[in-house]
Amino acid sequence: MTHILNADLHCHSVVSDGTLKPEELAQRAKANGVELWSLTDHDEIGGQDRAIAAARQAGLPYLTGAEVSVTFANVTVHILGLGFDHANPALVEGLRHTRGGREQRARAMSDDLARVGIPGVYEGALKYVGNPELISRSHFARYIVEAGYSTDTNAVFRKYLAEGKPGYVPHRWATLRDAVGWITGAGGVAVIAHPGRYNLTANEEFALFSEFKAHGGQGVEVVTGAHGPADYVKYAGFCSEFELLASRGSDFHSPTESHTDLGKLPDLPGSVTPVWEQLAARFH
Repeated sequence: MTHILNADLHCHSVVSDGTLKPEELAQRAKANGVELWSLTDHDEIGGQDRAIAAARQAGLPYLTGAEVSVTFANVTVHILGLGFDHANPALVEGLRHTRGGREQRARAMSDDLARVGIPGVYEGALKYVGNPELISRSHFARYIVEAGYSTDTNAVFRKYLAEGKPGYVPHRWATLRDAVGWITGAGGVAVIAHPGRYNLTANEEFALFSEFKAHGGQGVEVVTGAHGPADYVKYAGFCSEFELLASRGSDFHSPTESHTDLGKLPDLPGSVTPVWEQLAARFH
């Protein structure tokens, strides 16, 4: 019987909106039995050298990673890049440009929240931010809980930070073509992250997968923290329909906030081809 790899190719550190350092994530992954790991911070590769070094020290095979924010059909979609050259100039510049709009968006969100009786959120959130360029709704949620306006971060999102709520400000991210192009141009594989999370119609979802494939995308995250068993079956079917590789990742952010810990995921369905089979030459 073929050994099924415990790969976790989706998680976040303090370099974006996680709460652990890359070194702590490497140790946690190793302790949890992960056999192939990737750190995929949002629109940021500043933690990659630290992750590579920590994984090497732990004896943990590693793939470079990032989660790129894309606007598609007026919805924010995330594209994972895996196994790329993290010094590639076009990728580095593309991610820098994508990060650029976050501060203005964060200040506008803070202004909106002040109008509904929650002042000082931008300043309060900064204490949770390892990289001010990457201030996000997760940092806002942590501060709002600390300040006593809500009981937990999930409740903050539902009440204040989701679309249509007082603190939600839309942002236009990279295009799908650009994100896939940066990743593949740097020698990596592009993967649609947690597709079951997006509020897309069936036609929009078909268009997303069709365009992604046409631009050179090669994978889809089938098993992830935000998916349930029905999603595993559905997106394994998409792998077959669109001839895509399957990925697996917890989307772990924090020991206290994340539902799924590093490496604590069901196996990929047997019908799919794992994305890491395409990337063996890129392991660190």
